Amino acid sequence: MPLRRSRSGTKRLAALAAAVALVLVGCDSGGTSHSGDGRQQLTVAALPLTDSAALYLARDRGLFAKEGLDVRIQPVQQSIQALPALLKGQVDVIASANYVTYFQAYEKGTLDLRILAEGVRIAPHMMDVLVPKDSALRKPADLAGRKVAVAVLNNIQSLTLNAILDAQGAGRPVYRQILFPQMGPALQRGQVDAAHVVEPFDTAVQGELGARVLLDAGAGPARGLPASGYVTTADFVKKNPKAAAGFRRAVEAASKLAAEDPGAVRTELPKYARVTADQAKSIHLPAYPATADPAPLRRLIRLMCAQGLLKKDVDPAPLLVK
Repeated sequence: MPLRRSRSGTKRLAALAAAVALVLVGCDSGGTSHSGDGRQQLTVAALPLTDSAALYLARDRGLFAKEGLDVRIQPVQQSIQALPALLKGQVDVIASANYVTYFQAYEKGTLDLRILAEGVRIAPHMMDVLVPKDSALRKPADLAGRKVAVAVLNNIQSLTLNAILDAQGAGRPVYRQILFPQMGPALQRGQVDAAHVVEPFDTAVQGELGARVLLDAGAGPARGLPASGYVTTADFVKKNPKAAAGFRRAVEAASKLAAEDPGAVRTELPKYARVTADQAKSIHLPAYPATADPAPLRRLIRLMCAQGLLKKDVDPAPLLVK
């Protein structure tokens, strides 16, 4: 996921994303086996975002090992890419999983969802709506009817941006699905009028293209909303209660570390997100909750219902793994 702008870098990233998808589809088994030292192996699909920092911290600080787990991480470019593999037991957990997608899958009966731990909650400028520096768009109201790039349609990005614009009495844009690594080039080529970009891509696009922040997408009604979590299936939890509980404890300990010491996150980011140490210093981090709380999730679900992304209310409390 090189953040430096180059055609060869974009091609390499596309090839990597395709290869990862093939790896996930082609896996023969999940993480129910054990390594030579007796630790239970778990395969976790994760996006290269700030959302996944606690996962990598837990691995690199030995928190998973302390719980008797050998966690192996499979990078993906969209958490939804890993859903088929999760349903087949080819991956055990999806990290940085966008809650909107997975609550929708739960409502449809596609996924018997369980949430092992919270990922991140939205904080100021952890995601921004960016426009070219010479764009005629000057205020949020100018987005009405314009093309805005989001990573996945009808998801946390459009949900929160709609809420922000609605609160300001502004019209909504038209959303176009574009992967995060491709948003900068799409913005530069004029394929979209604006891009809703999440860190660490947010800072990179601003630095490389001179893109301008039109709107803080982490502000107003979006602030504090749960954005992502560590999700699995009820079947996995039933068959692996010890591993599920150990995974939750390790991630929550790492999230507590991330919240108390942002420097630990900034040190970790270059190891998996391919940002430089200098870039990591200026990235706006999300909030890392140390424990899962159904109250903020209910707030997210109410917003989903209000925008028609859920047909009925969902109680998140029974979905949280204790």
